Amino acid sequence: MESKKLIREFIVTNFLFGSKDAKFSDDDSFLETSIIDSTGMLELVAFVETSFGIEVADTELVPENLDSINKLAGFIEKKKVPSTS
Repeated sequence: MESKKLIREFIVTNFLFGSKDAKFSDDDSFLETSIIDSTGMLELVAFVETSFGIEVADTELVPENLDSINKLAGFIEKKKVPSTS
């Protein structure tokens, strides 16, 4: 999935300063592992909105949507599906 690769590259570049030794799984919590702090989450949301052409509502700013690569990729995919209503 292309979104996971883009998310990982963004995190490594912007939060882990390009470290080639950065080891974390797609399920690791960004907050619990201290990869991203609360301010960094805002930067991550801005990246997601710009890169994937979606808008993240205030009510969607929850760990269930944003706190790992897998959660974020799933959230992006759901947001990209056009509404049938």
